Amino acid sequence: MNFRSDNTAPCAPEIMTAINAANEGRALSYGADEWTKRLDQRFSTLFEREARVFPVISGTAANAIALASAVPAWGAIYCHREAHIERDELGAPEFYTGGGKLALIDGAMAKLDAETLQEAVRAGMRDEHTVRPAAISISQTTERGGVYAPHEVRAIASVARANKLVLHMDGARFANAVAALHCTATQAVADVDLLSFGATKNGAMGAEAIVCFDATHAEKIAIWRKRGGHLISKSRFVAAQLLAYLEDDLWLRLATRSNTLAKRLAGAAAPILSHTVETNQVFIKPGVEGLARLRAAGADFYDWGDEGSGEARLVVAWSHTEPEIDAMCAALASLC
Repeated sequence: MNFRSDNTAPCAPEIMTAINAANEGRALSYGADEWTKRLDQRFSTLFEREARVFPVISGTAANAIALASAVPAWGAIYCHREAHIERDELGAPEFYTGGGKLALIDGAMAKLDAETLQEAVRAGMRDEHTVRPAAISISQTTERGGVYAPHEVRAIASVARANKLVLHMDGARFANAVAALHCTATQAVADVDLLSFGATKNGAMGAEAIVCFDATHAEKIAIWRKRGGHLISKSRFVAAQLLAYLEDDLWLRLATRSNTLAKRLAGAAAPILSHTVETNQVFIKPGVEGLARLRAAGADFYDWGDEGSGEARLVVAWSHTEPEIDAMCAALASLC
């Protein structure tokens, strides 16, 4: 009963097949291969607007390089206090931007709201003594498993436009958000300038992409990707994963399965849920003793929140089996 992270899941068979197919013969390197060349058109079709796509191998690289293309060393990036770029990337955005500062904002379900964001941006526009507002970064899904509805993304985009800021979206679990929203990919990224598109957590072996919807950032992304050590020599193997991921809506089918299984865990744990379950992340708060009982029953997961809070995060992957879910549901129900 391993529910530590969807990163622990194996590679989806369809993606393994695509990697093997790309492994035949020789191919040009550093993105000049036929697979990588297809990415721009494939993602432009998916999002129904022109996109430049830069494959990388980690979400941290995607976030940091994307933000570095738009944020100067004296710039501020507005994000939630629990954002991955704040909690789990060891200062990578600050490193790549050469000094850009994360400006932290609170909000339920680890989401930003447009009104609070506008107040924070206005407060940051003082004088030469303060970092200059440069970008907004939101997570889709959030680090509490929440999702931004299209109208919420548009409202935040309006704040960005009004203040001449770049809007970046961390989409490490973008598929789970789209599956939960029952909307199109286009609607889920309404007016976003830069998207970190994740596939690794949802069936890929190791494939992420920076999707650039504003061509003014593309050249800097290319430079930062090379300078930061993320221009992949054998790019065909990452590109092949991304193409297979989108083929026949595999990305949505896998995400829908993990979301659906997470709802089953939520039903079993209803009295001890600490947050509404919208995607594949389930947050429970049965207390320290309750978490110990779950571990004694064979469950594996991350503690969450403050030390000793008795809260935990359970993440369901596309590959979890029915017996694993049944066993975890029984363990959770025993606490309630």
